Amino acid sequence: MSSKDLQIDWLRAFLAVVDTGSMTAAAQQVARSQSAVSMQIKKLEDSVGRPLLNRGSGAITLTPVGYDLLVHARQLMAIHSGALAALHRGGVEGRVTVGVPDDYVMVYLAPALRAFSSRFSEVQVTVVCEPSSVLVARLERGEIDLTLASRDGPGAGEFLFKEDLIWVAAPQHAAWTRNPLPIAVHGLSSQLRGAILSALAAQQREYRVVYNSPNVTGQLAMAESGLAVAVITRCTQPGGLRVLDARQGLPDLPSVDVVLLRSERSRRSRAVAAMHEHIRASFGTRSPCAESANPEAGARPK
Repeated sequence: MSSKDLQIDWLRAFLAVVDTGSMTAAAQQVARSQSAVSMQIKKLEDSVGRPLLNRGSGAITLTPVGYDLLVHARQLMAIHSGALAALHRGGVEGRVTVGVPDDYVMVYLAPALRAFSSRFSEVQVTVVCEPSSVLVARLERGEIDLTLASRDGPGAGEFLFKEDLIWVAAPQHAAWTRNPLPIAVHGLSSQLRGAILSALAAQQREYRVVYNSPNVTGQLAMAESGLAVAVITRCTQPGGLRVLDARQGLPDLPSVDVVLLRSERSRRSRAVAAMHEHIRASFGTRSPCAESANPEAGARPK
């Protein structure tokens, strides 16, 4: 009979594979051999009783059961790290600078920060709001310790959750009926921007970009004024804007992988390590905003 335990080493190997996308890279991350990591994953799958990973010719992906376990694995690792800190290293002090795009800060980061401050009251936190591309560059320069960002390309950052992109417009102006379609975009990654424009081109829908902004507030202003149809993340949908879909002649949009990145220079900081583990444990694998999608609703999903 197989064990039903979820051992910490197995979960650590599992998270390393998820975050790096390969057994080889995961082995380097946890300082074990590739065969040892493969064995730990097999033991974890035996314990769960079902496969956790899809091992094809391409990148390793999660099965539905793997996605379910991912949420709990991050939480268990955060609790484990917190227990070690409390028992062996004393209180955590220091400074942490966290970067986050403005469309994520209130919905996602604010609740996480509230819980963090109650647990680590001696840590001083600075929040920087910029587009993902700017935040990643600042993190690489060591100006930011941690950042949430939209993934632009494979393998960058630790996967946290998926966020839906949606079309929105002011219903009283019906900008979606115009030809060419006026669209407003903000600081989305280059791959996502290309995917949006390609989806319109595949429908042979004529369009013109009437507004570019690194800030989602300006994009929403264009939509609310009736000057454009905007592409935004679902979590930023305000009351008064209608979500559009194929019924208005618009193509489906891709989802955004939201990832967590940590600077190299912060590796020895206990305060940053505590925030890192806390943020990882605070998110599931899909944005809660996606659970209440209602294309006809004008109010923001709760």
